[in-house]
Amino acid sequence: MNHQYAPEGSLIRLAENREYISSVSGLERAMNEGRILESTALLCDNDMRLHVDLYGIRGIMERDEVLFCRRGEVLKDIAIITRVGKPVCFKVLGFTKINGETVARLSRRAAQLECHRNYLSLLCPGDIIPATVTHMEGFGAFVDVGCGLSSLLSVDTISISRISHPSDRLKIGQTIHTVVKSVDRSRERIFVSMRELLGTWEENAAQFKAGQTVAGIIRSVENYGVFVELAPNLAGLAELREVENERMIPSVGQYAAVYIKSIIPERMKIKLVLIDSYKGEPPRSELRYFIDCNKVTHLDRWQYSPNGTQKTVETVFEDI
Repeated sequence: MNHQYAPEGSLIRLAENREYISSVSGLERAMNEGRILESTALLCDNDMRLHVDLYGIRGIMERDEVLFCRRGEVLKDIAIITRVGKPVCFKVLGFTKINGETVARLSRRAAQLECHRNYLSLLCPGDIIPATVTHMEGFGAFVDVGCGLSSLLSVDTISISRISHPSDRLKIGQTIHTVVKSVDRSRERIFVSMRELLGTWEENAAQFKAGQTVAGIIRSVENYGVFVELAPNLAGLAELREVENERMIPSVGQYAAVYIKSIIPERMKIKLVLIDSYKGEPPRSELRYFIDCNKVTHLDRWQYSPNGTQKTVETVFEDI
């Protein structure tokens, strides 16, 4: 992927980017070369124009230049206001004089249009791409997949282990790897997934052995047991343990210590015993990708379940 089309905020600290935006001559060179640059939006004025920090040079982005509206989208003022204080990508359209001051005319829309035409519109299901989490809803996380253009990472595609909200796994501003799940070319949108990058059942189970007592997070409490997440793509069923003749009743979201009784690949099961559970924020570990996303750029198919199991859990990437 061309680094110019990376999620917004990826260019702002680069020395090359700073060199371009630090002078009128640098901005002119960027305009002539068709460069996409980044800087911080300082304010939104009464005319809904964004003012962008260009290290002493004023940059102004007119309202209609803030966002490339895909089919079915309408530019709303909130989309402009919420950019204040954040990095924005842009192309330099030209220069003008305001009260004798040289002002750069900028367009985020032009940068996004180029990103869409030269990068996003060429993606196919199975392509692995970087993304940045921008905001979350109960049904999923919205991620920036290039130049501020968003895609939906639905909650059921974040991991195999079920979570109640994307914030159980992700945080705003986090950079992640995703795989293109589907492409809606009529609406110019892509949808992404992440669970295919977090390892198969066998790859995750190989990190554990019967007889170990390990930490996990309680994701579901049923009358027949408790599902405890050992890794984002691995959960086991724990028996409830009696303590002083009282049954331990844990709750969803609690941190837990569990004893591993057995690991059964042919049934894709891990049997656990719940030793202890308690409230509090469990330590958030970095996501582990079982695919080298810097070298592997595409998947045709991913099988989570071990060969020979009664139920096959897989993803087949097809461009419909």
